[in-house]
Amino acid sequence: MSIRAGAQSASAPGPPQTPARPISSTFGSPSSSSRIDDDPIVIELGSRKLRIGFAGDAAPKRIVAFGPDQQRRTGDFRVWEPDFASRWRSRASGKPWGADYELWSLETRGQDLGLVGDKLERELRDAFFNRFKTEEGDLILPPTLPIPLLSSTLDTIFHHFQAPTVSLLSSPVMTAFSAGTRSAMVIDLGWHETTVTAVYEYREVQSWRTIRAGKFLVEETYEFLLQAAHGRPATVRAERTEDKLGDDALSFEECEEVATRMLWCRRAARQPPQKTAEEGLPTVHEHEEESEEEIPPTEDHSPITITLGSCKPSKTVEIPFSQLAEPCETTFFETRLSPSCFDDHELPVHLLIYRALLQLPLDVRAICMSRIIFTGGCSSIVGLKGRIFDEISILAEEQGWDPIRGKVVNQFKANQKLHRDASRQGSDSSIPVVVQPDTTSGDGEATELQVKAADVPQEVDQVENLIKRERNDKPSVQGQLRAIDSLGPWCGGSLATQMKIPALATIDREIWLSQGVNGASRPSEIDIKAGQRQSMGPTGLMRGQTVQPNNWTLGVWGSLF
Repeated sequence: MSIRAGAQSASAPGPPQTPARPISSTFGSPSSSSRIDDDPIVIELGSRKLRIGFAGDAAPKRIVAFGPDQQRRTGDFRVWEPDFASRWRSRASGKPWGADYELWSLETRGQDLGLVGDKLERELRDAFFNRFKTEEGDLILPPTLPIPLLSSTLDTIFHHFQAPTVSLLSSPVMTAFSAGTRSAMVIDLGWHETTVTAVYEYREVQSWRTIRAGKFLVEETYEFLLQAAHGRPATVRAERTEDKLGDDALSFEECEEVATRMLWCRRAARQPPQKTAEEGLPTVHEHEEESEEEIPPTEDHSPITITLGSCKPSKTVEIPFSQLAEPCETTFFETRLSPSCFDDHELPVHLLIYRALLQLPLDVRAICMSRIIFTGGCSSIVGLKGRIFDEISILAEEQGWDPIRGKVVNQFKANQKLHRDASRQGSDSSIPVVVQPDTTSGDGEATELQVKAADVPQEVDQVENLIKRERNDKPSVQGQLRAIDSLGPWCGGSLATQMKIPALATIDREIWLSQGVNGASRPSEIDIKAGQRQSMGPTGLMRGQTVQPNNWTLGVWGSLF
């Protein structure tokens, strides 16, 4: 073979091939160091709804409401049958009334935790593989979540979705964070119970709870509509029956729809005194005028027609508009009974909030009482937030902030002679302070005045005033009752995750699979000083970074009460 022939064969066209191109750094391989990190997923886990979205977004991408329709299998077309809605009794037999509409219950005894994990897996699988396609995630949990439910949730995420790390965030802390404040009194009017949590400097100080919440409201709505269907007045309360699947019973969907769309709350019987502003009149914005007009008057007795189609036979009842406030009045306030008639777990909401403020330290109370935040599903009821706030203001005006009460205390306050004796003893025991005034007497000698130490005015720090003036520093509002708005726990968790703020607890997948929930230590058993020092950068600690790898904790959810 000649050289010319070899050159011709080499120049012959071959099979088509993709030309070599330089790989851009933006579209590099997943194993390259220049790979852009995926945004973690923020999941707010509730008993009725599940909110999922990317960190940094203003709203969740998907909101899932649990119900019996999500338990259908592929090819189940019974929903389109004509009599499907009327057969809700057969589908709900053998279960508590309304149990198909919630993911979990606080009563873990006898609850199928495997079914809870399966429901959660179905929704997360649809969200992860069809919408988000990322690995890391942050869980926003209520402070009352039991450890078995938390363990079932983490098992589902780690076993089925191969997530490397899961961070736990507190729902009240994230609610305060989304409101732009470091401390707050967060009132979560949820489904199973209402929780009152005091947050101070992004830490949960203490939490209180009551069963007067959304589930209680739907049950009261069931009793209210059942009495209206039977022609009994709303003021007569019938005994509760365990069987709510009879022919005259109402479905859960119908009662929840009436409770969500038609119920409202009355104003307080006595309005608290309005505090006038020191400088000028307060500015009334348009949204404030609209909120005042949304509260319906209590003297409106016009009938409202409601069709009850879930009972046999279906009925149409007419209820006066003023009586639609009775379920809300009975659920959250119960003003007909004395406070001594209630147990600790069933206190009215306004009384629980007032007692929670009384139990807080003085400095924490002064900050939290000026930053009251209402959140939860029941907070959207017309007039409920204003009524609770007015009741708290009335209790603070009548009883003050002294936790000591009783007949002897009232007699001491009413006895003026004892007050004079106490004030005289206080003045005698005060320490005199000698003050040299700038003015001199007529003979040129300085006069000495003896005053109390508490009456001596504090010296003005000119340097501190100059620094505050340059920074435009305004004094924080404290010591007065005030309510503020919040964007909710999911928005707070989205913002905190985007800013890479360290979570309360970060759990690695390998550690969880090897140790489980029993490997978590209590917060008091971890020695922070023994761990190595970590530097805090402008973006906080890195995600998944812990102080001690061997000692890990579940945060406030791992504490045994």
